[in-house]
Amino acid sequence: MCIEKQTEFLSYEADSLTLVFIVLSVVSLLLVTTIIGIFISFRDTPLVKANNRNLSFILLFSIKLSFLSVFLFLGRPSDITCILRQTSFGISFSIAMSSVLAKTIMVCIAFKASKPDSPWKKWLGVKITYFIVIICSFIQFLISAIWLIISPPFMELNILSEPGKIIIQCNEGSVIAFYIVLSYMGLLASVSFIVAFLARTLPDSFNEAKYITFSMLLFCSVWITMIPAYLSTKGKYMVAVEIFAIISSSCGLLFCIFLPKCYIILFKPNRNTKQYLLGNNK
Repeated sequence: MCIEKQTEFLSYEADSLTLVFIVLSVVSLLLVTTIIGIFISFRDTPLVKANNRNLSFILLFSIKLSFLSVFLFLGRPSDITCILRQTSFGISFSIAMSSVLAKTIMVCIAFKASKPDSPWKKWLGVKITYFIVIICSFIQFLISAIWLIISPPFMELNILSEPGKIIIQCNEGSVIAFYIVLSYMGLLASVSFIVAFLARTLPDSFNEAKYITFSMLLFCSVWITMIPAYLSTKGKYMVAVEIFAIISSSCGLLFCIFLPKCYIILFKPNRNTKQYLLGNNK
């Protein structure tokens, strides 16, 4: 007698986990969209301009892409979603990490350039920040392209992990490539954390490094915790662990770097002045 096996994946129709992730992603998307709107509305104010307006927008849009990538992990997997889910989140996070690294480096350069006759003044233009973002993001794009060419992810039916169930899941194709993608993200985050940590004692005028330090510490903690949890779970719960890591680390970037600025912009306008930022607020 044949017994019909149940299929398991993060279904849109009958899975409470999927509903939780949809709600978290939608709320996060609304929040990041609101913050983008605030930064656009106040784009010419000293606080937004002082913290490198262009990099802030790049970082915000990359965080938004990270939240959007969550939906590729939900629903019945297919070859195309298996390919897109890992590459999209890897590239969007690399753009975010590259932007954070560029912002951190510019904090240090801005402080050094503030001294009289400093040779660092020539590095204050936007070109160096774009160069950092483009090069660091391109490396991740290249890693992903090689992964897709050599051994791309694909959908598979796993009938061995759980008796009586067919787990519809994504096979990463090359597990090594997947961990190279994660390792490169970790490298960017680690470098950003180290530079921001060293720059955290700079004067208040340049204190964005403090917020970046907290965000990178949270980011690294989430992904370091995620790896053993990811390896010890199976089926849809393995996917859920990765989704949770994406949402929580993206929220960490959003809350630590941008919410303090939004608070000042909306509720402490007296601190959003050139005089205050230069420290002449006595």
